[in-house]
Amino acid sequence: MHKQILIVGAGFAGMWAALSAARLADKHQQTIDITVIAPQPELRVRPRFYESAVQTLVAPLQPLFDVTGVNFLQGHVEQILPDSKEVSWKDANGDIHLRRYDRLVLASGSHVNRDIVAGAAEHAFDLDQLESAAVLEQHINDLALQPESEARNTVVVCGGGFTGIEMALELPGRLREILGADAKTRIVVVERGAQPGGRWSQELRDVIIEASAELGVEWRVNTEVECVDASGVTLKDGQTIASQTVIWTVGVQANGLTAQIDAPRDRQGRLHVDANLQVIGHDNIYATGDVAYAATDDKGNHALMTCQHAILLGKFAGNNAAASLLNVAPLPYRQENYVTCLDLGAWGAVYTEGWDQQVKLTRAEAKKLKVSIVSELIYPPKADKAVAFEIADPLAPFV
Repeated sequence: MHKQILIVGAGFAGMWAALSAARLADKHQQTIDITVIAPQPELRVRPRFYESAVQTLVAPLQPLFDVTGVNFLQGHVEQILPDSKEVSWKDANGDIHLRRYDRLVLASGSHVNRDIVAGAAEHAFDLDQLESAAVLEQHINDLALQPESEARNTVVVCGGGFTGIEMALELPGRLREILGADAKTRIVVVERGAQPGGRWSQELRDVIIEASAELGVEWRVNTEVECVDASGVTLKDGQTIASQTVIWTVGVQANGLTAQIDAPRDRQGRLHVDANLQVIGHDNIYATGDVAYAATDDKGNHALMTCQHAILLGKFAGNNAAASLLNVAPLPYRQENYVTCLDLGAWGAVYTEGWDQQVKLTRAEAKKLKVSIVSELIYPPKADKAVAFEIADPLAPFV
């Protein structure tokens, strides 16, 4: 029987883990059965879910898996059984199966936790998954059908991280299209930090503040949401904001499957991994993408929950899982170059380099780069084995 690599998840990390493992097996002319279990054979382009037409932001993976020899099982993993090296998974019909593995690559992603604040689960929207982002988009489109009011014309974005910023600064233009150019709209970002973008460099903060001011996006800093209800939000300082549209972007946690593995985890539930992306204490299990707490360099930096990190994490995890079965030396994960490219709506965008976020491009120049990244660079390669394997090499330049 051939050795089995089982990959849980078909996001950026899971897809690239599968291609990288298949590449290494092909390179050494060895057969390894590589199987991906995920709800659907498609890459959902999550970094773009703040945009409109969200249902179109997917890329099919089955043709790519077919030409590279990757197997696909449609379903959800319910339980990880490290002692027997099996997973329990539920197929599309609801039937439960067991699947054995020699190496497991956990790439099951992350989710926004709306349960951390009273009423958020019932009354707030999010753009965390394709389905919930589509619900939000439909709601925003339907606002024009509602009677005009302050609450109808006000959107509250809870959280001033990158997702919250991109969503908030997208909204002025979108609301004008939906409600009309004369509508008095209001977008408010609620941020617990002392200033917009407070966790980033002063250069980047200044750009975010400038773009927000130009687009009319308000920031409520030094405060948090106390509760959400049908009328809007109540802040911890007692203020209320009437709104029919409250968008939740904070409280991101690694997928709950990480809790089934007896290993150290960080406060977001990510599994601690070594340089080869093996889960600490589990030689047969690798973690990658949003479920991995992985050092990117020797300077104390760790991978973030971004597709930028997930893509390369996936390539290294798949390569190293296959390498361990082929008796080939693994490749220690390194990702020393870090950039950000933040969409700032009609204002443009901002592009930075380094962990200290040195601003290199702004406005139209940065917007052009942003569009190129999210509409071309992060998409799967075409269904061509040679092309896919070339790009799946962890040491290939990622440009």
